[in-house]
Amino acid sequence: MTGRERIEAAFSPDGAEDIPAVICYEGICIRDHWDQLTSLPWWHQFSSDLEEQLAWRREVIAGLRHDWFRLPDCSARAERAETFIEERGEGVFRINRRTGNEEKLTPPVVGGQGRRPIASARLPETVEQVDASINSSRHWDVRQFAGGFDPDRFVAEGRGDLAKRMLKEFGRGLYPYTYVSSPLWMCYYLWGFEGMMILIAEKPDLVRRACRHHLAIATDAVRQASALGAEAVWIEEAFMDMISPAAYESLGVPVMRKLIEQIRSLGMKSIYYYSGNPAGKWEQILSLGMDALALEESKKDFTIDIEEVAERVSGRYTLLGNLDAIGVLQDGSDEQLRAEVARQIAAGRKNGSRFIMSLGSPPTPATPVERVRLYLELARELGDR
Repeated sequence: MTGRERIEAAFSPDGAEDIPAVICYEGICIRDHWDQLTSLPWWHQFSSDLEEQLAWRREVIAGLRHDWFRLPDCSARAERAETFIEERGEGVFRINRRTGNEEKLTPPVVGGQGRRPIASARLPETVEQVDASINSSRHWDVRQFAGGFDPDRFVAEGRGDLAKRMLKEFGRGLYPYTYVSSPLWMCYYLWGFEGMMILIAEKPDLVRRACRHHLAIATDAVRQASALGAEAVWIEEAFMDMISPAAYESLGVPVMRKLIEQIRSLGMKSIYYYSGNPAGKWEQILSLGMDALALEESKKDFTIDIEEVAERVSGRYTLLGNLDAIGVLQDGSDEQLRAEVARQIAAGRKNGSRFIMSLGSPPTPATPVERVRLYLELARELGDR
């Protein structure tokens, strides 16, 4: 079976005879292991040349060897035609032929750069301020999709050209998906951690209004995923273990259900990734209606045992594995890795084989790509009937 066929089977009521194997957040893995995955220069990631974009992706897909790939959008054809990248002694520059504007590019930082804290002193006090804050936000979801998504214009401008090429080349064998942030989680990018938590506690109506805006933004992202040709949407939600079950029920659950319904209405599968400790919120999580559930590994002083999760899910949804990316993948022996992959797959079989072997978090920078490949090879060996 191809990787795509394995994942399609895992989403089916009968489950997968041969268990698929993936890593989550492959973009982070690529950033942190670029030189291990491709021989091409780092700046190809920013190239307007589709051939250069495809070239590094071919090497990365061959190097990772997992069963899905993230489907990207790209710049419009007109934008691509007027920009090029030039290497000089003083650096790498993206140049606009029409305007002459030059932008110096810098390589992505291994491990990421972190985020600049958002000051809580500027928290909005009124509905009008919430609306204005969201409209002026520089979070990529808001910037990219504000104003409404037009699928016909999107395709006509060529923003799906790279995805179309990737589907033609890889789509028969691998499963294409995209990401979106959950509406409540987007509040972090609007107000920062402290501000989000203060407003959830003290001004839930303002948070609820922000979530309605964010739902519209996320819905546009889902419509773009459909226009690109994605088969599934990974929904990321973080920090929800730090609010009360009542707040999660009131603020997060209603918009999540609507987002999942939108994904389903467009013929795609939804994968809900709940980052953090699900204790106290299992009833709400399992009521969302997603097609698949993904969770972190046990860490941060909490335990998420895949066998217990499989018992809770009980075949209602597809379940993704949560193999420990640090304690097992990075630091464990080969024997420990094999044993944990086998344990996770056995739990997945108890979920009616509605199971996708995965990590709970992306591979760390200290984890060699060879180790990631070993994990995937073991998953296929142990996951085949």
